[in-house]
Amino acid sequence: MSSDRLDELRALLARHVRPDWTTAIDGVLISKVDRSDPPSPSMSGTVLAVIAQGAKHLALGDRVYEYHAGQYLVASVDLPVTGHFVGATPEHPALGFGLTLEPSAVAEVLLQAGPGDVPHAGGSALPGIAVSDAPEALLDAVIRLLHLLDEPRDRAVLAPLVKREILWRLIRSEQGGIVRQLGLADSSLSHVARAVRWIREHYAQAFKVEDVARLSGMSVSAFYRNFQAVTAMSPIQFQKQIRLQEARLLLATHPNDVTGVGHRVGYDSPSQFSREYRRQFGAPPSEDATRLRDSARTATAVLP
Repeated sequence: MSSDRLDELRALLARHVRPDWTTAIDGVLISKVDRSDPPSPSMSGTVLAVIAQGAKHLALGDRVYEYHAGQYLVASVDLPVTGHFVGATPEHPALGFGLTLEPSAVAEVLLQAGPGDVPHAGGSALPGIAVSDAPEALLDAVIRLLHLLDEPRDRAVLAPLVKREILWRLIRSEQGGIVRQLGLADSSLSHVARAVRWIREHYAQAFKVEDVARLSGMSVSAFYRNFQAVTAMSPIQFQKQIRLQEARLLLATHPNDVTGVGHRVGYDSPSQFSREYRRQFGAPPSEDATRLRDSARTATAVLP
């Protein structure tokens, strides 16, 4: 990737960034981070993220991803991740582009592809997050989409076309398998995503893995294998991550009700809640709640 194209991308991002990271183009985000805070948990979203400046470390289960300027990350499932920026300063902030990936939009692009234009998707689920170097064609499309922020009369007509081009470039890219599975209604990824949504919506209640496997339309053995491949966690570990992240959000507004928060997210034992919370976030719930109050700032997890 040429340094001139990266420079152009940086200039566009810096010019159009807003405090809330949104833009005039639906689904397009621009991020700017000027400090390197400690690792913090969040949900990944289903997103394409392209880094123009800076670097970030992201952990998902036992997997650690590092991505930096000139690379892109795709997340095909909304997963609990922990991330932090490396070396971001006011003089050299991290700058990034984000595009929300909608399964329906991916499916529409796939339907328009000619026979043989798209590699065959395998049956096994792929990881829910992956990182690669950004191809020139993908970067060019991202830059053209950002230029439309300066052209409001053209934006309504051209932005959807350029977003479709970006999806096509992704589908044909090194990580295209992950993106393609996002748009296939009967892919292994779609079955795992169904289970992920159910666990997120019912995280406070106990469940049998056999029941969630049946709900997702898979045998128990296939469910375990594919869930682990996508999320880098077992279903029970995934539930624990969601419970603890939800507890942290609740503690930010209810710092003096540690026992109540633990119970609300599904812990019957206050001591178990405190122990697992400390293991996850490095401090007991009451202490972390105070820290959260002092630095109440959230950000989309995978965007740099």
